[in-house]
Amino acid sequence: MHPVRKKRMIAVGIILLVSAAVVSLIMYALSQNINLFYSPTQIAQGEAPSNVAIRAGGMVVENSVRRDPKSLGVVFTVTDYAHQLTIEYEGILPDLFREGQGIVAQGRLNEYGVLVASEVLAKHDEEYMPPEVQEALNKSKAQ
Repeated sequence: MHPVRKKRMIAVGIILLVSAAVVSLIMYALSQNINLFYSPTQIAQGEAPSNVAIRAGGMVVENSVRRDPKSLGVVFTVTDYAHQLTIEYEGILPDLFREGQGIVAQGRLNEYGVLVASEVLAKHDEEYMPPEVQEALNKSKAQ
């Protein structure tokens, strides 16, 4: 092999190796930041990982909201009409949060199967339903 061609092949190989390493690191970083949505049924069936950031949602069950009078803590239950999920949240809930409405909560499942939320999102008008919640509700009604 000609020496110039050999140098070019080595340079191309190094560039490919560095590019592969960069792409691998980017993919690893992105996989650590993905928050997958799980319905209460999927969580009840054990499909959701514990102690990993996830999103879960459904309809807030009537008469399930319990507020701690000494703090901003609140515990409530959401359902997809097949299973229920208890959510604990410490903070101010959105203005549109209320029983019988769809919500999405982001947090981590603890060892008791309770979602400890870091953020709660409520729908923004009467007709809107988060797509993940709508799909989960449709699946549970079909069963």
